[in-house]
Amino acid sequence: QVQLVESGGGLVQAGGSLRLSCAASGRTFSSYAMGWFRQAPGKAREFVAAISRSGGNTYYGDSVKGRFTISRDNAKNTVLLQMNSLKPEDTAVYYCAATAGGALVLHDYAYWGQGTQVTVSS
Repeated sequence: QVQLVESGGGLVQAGGSLRLSCAASGRTFSSYAMGWFRQAPGKAREFVAAISRSGGNTYYGDSVKGRFTISRDNAKNTVLLQMNSLKPEDTAVYYCAATAGGALVLHDYAYWGQGTQVTVSS
């Protein structure tokens, strides 16, 4: 089992940057693929990015490709989401999640953080 805590959200102007961090508990962090998801008010949860156990493979949702970068540090039990060129439509609660399955098997993400709010003003 793994517990996840996100941080780094906040208010930023359009075109700005934020870096989200997700700290994981437990000694088996490297056995989980990790992902970031987001949910805006009144909208369904959306896949943002995912990273394989080793960090060698990364995947992105179409709306964030070229602007966001996911990375992980297995020695520090941390996964990061660097968000650049932010747009008002990126406004959402961002969640970190972990899966013992494949990084892109989205319904297998079993462990979730509490979320962190990102607000992008125009």
